[in-house]
Amino acid sequence: MSNQCSGSDKKPQTKKDSCCSGGEATEAIAKEKTTSCCSSEPQIKETSIVPSLDGEKMEFRVQGMDCPACAKTIEKGIRTLTDIKEVHVNYSTAKMQVVAHNLSAFDPIEGQIKKLGYTVEPINEKRKLKTYTVEGMDCGSCAKSIENHLNLHSSVQSVNVNFSTGKMKIEHTNSPEEIVSEVSKIGFKATLDTSRTASQPVQKKNENGLLIGSGLLIALGFAGSFTGVSTLMSSILYAVAMILSGYKPVKSAYYSLRSRSLDMNVLMSAAAIGAAFIGEWLEGATVVWLFALGNELQNKSIEQTRNSIRNLMDLAPPEAWVQAGLDVVKKPVEDISIGDVIIVKPGDKIPLDGEVFKGESSVNQAPITGESIPVDKQSGDNVYAGTINEHGTLEIKVTKLVEDTTISKIIHLVEEAQEQKAPTEAFIDKFAAIYTPIVFGLALLIMVLPPLLTLGTWGDWFYKGLELLVIACPCALVISTPVAIVSAIGNAAKNGILIKGGTFLEKAGAITAIAFDKTGTLTEGKPKVSKVEVLEGTEEELLSIAFTLENYSTHPIAKAIVDYAKSQGISSKEGELYKSIVGKGVQAAIDGVNYYAGNLTLFKEMPVSLDQLNQNVLELQNQGKTIVIIGTEQKIIGLIAVSDTIRESTISSLKALKERGIRETIMLTGDNEGTAKIIASEANVSRYFAELLPEDKVTAIKKLQSEGYKVAMVGDGINDAPALAAADLGIAMGGAGTDTAMETADIVLMADNLDKLPHTMKLSKNALSIIKQNIWFSIIIKAIALGLIFPGWLTLWMAVLSDTGAALIVILNALRLLKDKE
Repeated sequence: MSNQCSGSDKKPQTKKDSCCSGGEATEAIAKEKTTSCCSSEPQIKETSIVPSLDGEKMEFRVQGMDCPACAKTIEKGIRTLTDIKEVHVNYSTAKMQVVAHNLSAFDPIEGQIKKLGYTVEPINEKRKLKTYTVEGMDCGSCAKSIENHLNLHSSVQSVNVNFSTGKMKIEHTNSPEEIVSEVSKIGFKATLDTSRTASQPVQKKNENGLLIGSGLLIALGFAGSFTGVSTLMSSILYAVAMILSGYKPVKSAYYSLRSRSLDMNVLMSAAAIGAAFIGEWLEGATVVWLFALGNELQNKSIEQTRNSIRNLMDLAPPEAWVQAGLDVVKKPVEDISIGDVIIVKPGDKIPLDGEVFKGESSVNQAPITGESIPVDKQSGDNVYAGTINEHGTLEIKVTKLVEDTTISKIIHLVEEAQEQKAPTEAFIDKFAAIYTPIVFGLALLIMVLPPLLTLGTWGDWFYKGLELLVIACPCALVISTPVAIVSAIGNAAKNGILIKGGTFLEKAGAITAIAFDKTGTLTEGKPKVSKVEVLEGTEEELLSIAFTLENYSTHPIAKAIVDYAKSQGISSKEGELYKSIVGKGVQAAIDGVNYYAGNLTLFKEMPVSLDQLNQNVLELQNQGKTIVIIGTEQKIIGLIAVSDTIRESTISSLKALKERGIRETIMLTGDNEGTAKIIASEANVSRYFAELLPEDKVTAIKKLQSEGYKVAMVGDGINDAPALAAADLGIAMGGAGTDTAMETADIVLMADNLDKLPHTMKLSKNALSIIKQNIWFSIIIKAIALGLIFPGWLTLWMAVLSDTGAALIVILNALRLLKDKE
């Protein structure tokens, strides 16, 4: 769920023995206390985090503290470490600042704090996290082997390798060259990522040449056995072929074993060497050659999913034409500052986010929002990096640096999303971690136990054990989920949809009901004044008071009234003591009298007669208009009717959602019953909830959930945050226009309409379907292969083919999601 939700998203405390036995103190209470929550501890007063000594300084965020005494415990524990000069822990802010004699003194801090029962992460790191692109991984066990290998080195503080994205994030004190060298030892190629470029895969011509060469040697040896060539010569050809195509996996297997990993390189190497040991040279050579070929094909296939992000990175040009006095010069985008004016010619891509300073044009925003129709832009309009200027030269004032542009945030969010494990993926990883060593142990038992019990020859059972070693590799199963998720998230990003992780992709596929905020979601969100009715005084006086009351409100209806008053040449009065009355209206003092602008509910709470008003309000509401009443506590001076219009895309989008299996579409609005009924009828929603305060929307969501629906909430990501958090899935619309929308929801529709929502639901359901297909296919293939071992029908090369072939089919099946269209 959205991180607005409290409770379920909090990380569990890792501390086993809390310093407080009577339950957890809340942070709000703790901030008020300066005494320990434990009776056995002395009073503790919070101190400011200002180390006075010189030295290396680092700041950390500590999780798991539940009273100020915890802070004191951590300070004492860290001071026992070597070369630590000073430690200050602030319980209220959950921050720790450490001063040390040298950088290496910070290395044991994380481990020490874990021993104390807490978790910690650096804030202002001296050693920043670096990102590398890793080539050659073809399943999750490869990533785990790299992590285990690098964790053996004291210069590496933390490392996380993500197989799906081919990225490694690592914190280290040694040079990048040394990290690259260590990764190469285990059989992979690492490249340090730079800020602007995505590392492109290097063509491994030498490795392909070795693969082709070893294949030819196997073919020659096999052909020679039918043409009178000696068995010894054929065996030599097979042995050379094994060395050529098996050197890399054997080397990787060596380092995997050193780091206590049982990955596919270990299993395949053991099988090949075992085959050679019992004289099955053809089998051994075929095993390593098929394994190498399978890896190469898998790598090429997986690169297609990783390219979805590289293509996003290429959207924005690396240079821009900048106005410098009377001249126009070309500069790298990294050198351009906020406020600079850039020139974008017709047909060029816009290099940075900005505001049109001069010129008019149509801009193709499809790379960001997925909208196929270009949007007209003129002075004052916002434009985004990566979009295309169709015609007309634009002068654009830069509003965001290159690292803060919308496209940069999209790339960052998509990369983060692809690195997060979905529940299914996490479960399969745990299963594989248990399955592989069990089957490995079983293979060893099969090699030894039956011959000892005189149930067959050593050679036969040794061969069956080697086959089981190959079958033990769960590559196809492990790869079944992450490749599908990465493909789906990449497809979504290309279509202007941000899905923030596999968890939300899976949730979207299970949604059965979608609730929509009305204003700005189902409707245009740009209401207009349709009628002004004066009950006392003049229309000019009424509009002037309304202008004064609504001028400080950001609500779309307030803006409509202000814009209408301005268009009529009305000026506002002097007002003071402005106050917003949530869900009802606004008030302000004008000439010492309190005036109100709001709905009927607001005025029902006042001692004012509504007899002359009720009928008029009812008639206008029945026409689908929203009524704003203007008056004081003693009298009503008039009312203003405002109406909104349904978006063009609303009806078609809701119809498509029902075709995608959504059983209920629900409208949530603060409007009165009459207006809500008419809008609901026009939008063709299944149900509606009217006259809702913001907190009532949460109640409506919970009511739907209690009826057994899996509920998604669609809103603008700002006003609807509580409802977005309460729903099973929060979907924000219009992410290209607001950073808050991108940060609030689980899924973000970058365009300011619902056009892409049906595609989101379809993509999610297809992803879930493909994941299930891949999992079942992988399990069935393994089961068939296992069943063929004991009758003696399975050969080693068939076992390898079943493993690598299954993995390749699983990848190709997942790649279909990249081309999934609306």
